[in-house]
Amino acid sequence: MADEEESELNETQKKDIAKWFLLNSPPGEIQYVAKDVKAILDDDELYEEAASESFPVYNKSHIISLELPDRTGDVVITSFGELGKNEFLDPRTAQVAIIDHVKQVCTEVRPATDEELPSPYIEEYRCALDAEILKYISEAYPKGVCSVYCGSGKDVEGPGSDFELVVVISAARHSPQNFCNGSWRSVWNIEFKDDIQLVELSGKLQVGAHYFEEGNVQLDAKHECQDSTIAQCAEDCAISLASIIRHHETEYLASLEASYSNLPDTTFKDLRRKLPVTRTLFPWHNTMQFSLTRDITKELGIGK
Repeated sequence: MADEEESELNETQKKDIAKWFLLNSPPGEIQYVAKDVKAILDDDELYEEAASESFPVYNKSHIISLELPDRTGDVVITSFGELGKNEFLDPRTAQVAIIDHVKQVCTEVRPATDEELPSPYIEEYRCALDAEILKYISEAYPKGVCSVYCGSGKDVEGPGSDFELVVVISAARHSPQNFCNGSWRSVWNIEFKDDIQLVELSGKLQVGAHYFEEGNVQLDAKHECQDSTIAQCAEDCAISLASIIRHHETEYLASLEASYSNLPDTTFKDLRRKLPVTRTLFPWHNTMQFSLTRDITKELGIGK
């Protein structure tokens, strides 16, 4: 009895376990996991605590997008656009979306204040880059969304100072009826260095997929890359930056396709023994010499 009492989990431990399952949910599946976690916990108050702490982190790390109430577009949920606990800036429409993290819906919007928006000089570069990334997204990601934020230096009024833009791209394909879900996430930090007239890019790409038809296979691939270009006017710079992003993402996707197409001849073969434990190859060319039924009958003593 004492051992049972000692092994009983306390509420903090239960909440931590629940959070782990929620935070590690595959792309687009946190609501399904949450339903099961809630049933297992059988404690609404404890579940609400775990959900309220997990969903915001999950939503931002998976860069989900939520439709605005007025159907003018989608707001991307990312830390780069986070203004408050439940407020996220949509730079394209200059609106702030108030969202419900647990329900994953946008409840209302309000106009962004001047303090929440970058200066006209920064906005010129941001808008030009946003337009070029939108073109790229429409061609490369059928269900993709993107947003361009000012990471730093949003009060810069003209040439002579450094600033940073952040490009966020997210694409998801959820098909639970076909037992598969997947997502693409990429974040590009772009630093404009005025003193050396250089623009440096640093990208982090992440691909996640989950196949669960008669099994459970997950993919979580990550890649980082860097590049640079010469600082130019807003329009020319935007075209150059979009081209660099397109090149690196296309190259990474091609490398993934090549890698996984070679899995049967490389990785899967490496997982198998060169020889079985008996150090004898199985005679596939003459399997008739073996009788599984006879051997099992002999071992179990059936029929005696």
